Amino acid sequence: MGKTDNKIMRRRLMNAYLSSVISISLVLLLVGIASLLMVNAKGVSDYFKENMQVSVMMKQTVSDEEALKFKEALDGERYIKNTVFISKEQGQRELAQQLGEDFLDVFETSPIPVSIDVTLKADYVSADSLEVVRAVIEKSPLVDEVVYQSSLVDALNANLSRISAVLGVFIALLINNTVRLNVYARRFTIHTMKLVGATRSFIRAPFLVQAVFQGVFAAFIAIIALVVMMYFMRSEFEQLF
Repeated sequence: MGKTDNKIMRRRLMNAYLSSVISISLVLLLVGIASLLMVNAKGVSDYFKENMQVSVMMKQTVSDEEALKFKEALDGERYIKNTVFISKEQGQRELAQQLGEDFLDVFETSPIPVSIDVTLKADYVSADSLEVVRAVIEKSPLVDEVVYQSSLVDALNANLSRISAVLGVFIALLINNTVRLNVYARRFTIHTMKLVGATRSFIRAPFLVQAVFQGVFAAFIAIIALVVMMYFMRSEFEQLF
């Protein structure tokens, strides 16, 4: 029975040790992600903002040549990062992929106008600035309307500021749970040491030594996970870097 009890106790301690290492690794990984977000907050924000498209829909009577000249004029504006010309034929092909090849059969003439996809510089991707930019572009007699998702802009600006706060809450909860699990797993040992008159510093010493080793292993695991995650992010979102 003594050997069996010792094996059970060792298994429980090993499980507690592994769960602590995994918990600490998750905490450190979240700390690394939060730190990267805070250090590169502006870069991350600019990346998402400059990948939001604004569609400039031209009037039906506007030819490709007129639209291309207007595109060149837009390229010279200080708030424009990039523009892409979309001809009627290209617009029809894109809609055909989404709605089917025969979607134009119900129309006598093609309803697809020439358009220009615009990406703005990050400083101008806010609700107020976008309204000003839209008003300026729509002054042209060639432009029918300027379309963008205002809700997406509001959500982008709001959510980017909340990411670090949410990660901070998760980090605090994980740290709290990790400490509680460690103490709970060794509660009988701590109680026994108290009964024989062990001082607080004597009881604390093995926990500190164990915490150092757990921290080293957990940091190694977290660094590997962070490097792997950044490698895949770099391959998928190269512009972010």
